[in-house]
Amino acid sequence: MSQIITKHTEGMAFDTVVDGHTVTIDADSDFGGQDSGPKPKPLLLLSLSGCTGMDVVSLMNKMRVEYADFEVKVDGELAEEHPKYYTKIHVTYSLKTKPEYHDKVKKAVTLSQERYCGVSYMLAQSSELTHEIDFQDL
Repeated sequence: MSQIITKHTEGMAFDTVVDGHTVTIDADSDFGGQDSGPKPKPLLLLSLSGCTGMDVVSLMNKMRVEYADFEVKVDGELAEEHPKYYTKIHVTYSLKTKPEYHDKVKKAVTLSQERYCGVSYMLAQSSELTHEIDFQDL
């Protein structure tokens, strides 16, 4: 079981200790905050990028894929009405690699999206989740 405790500090700011690391979240000044940390919803996108990124790196290493400059970009589109949740999420995997590794990278991404990344699984239950791979020559 996982557990975190989020403690109100001031205004709209909260501190949470996650695995021994303190994360501050806050709201924009338009909503009573001081912008002293990220807003909560984008952290869902961060969780997705980290979860799938770690999967893909682990799988590419096991497949002996030569790569460089691996990056995961996540774009989320919020609903216009409350509750404002991500209706669409698009993940772009960018990396430099040789063409002979493209199929292995595609397999690693597919395995992450369809089997290993629990964050992808959870978000796909409420959002349209898509992805693409941007290959650049190594």
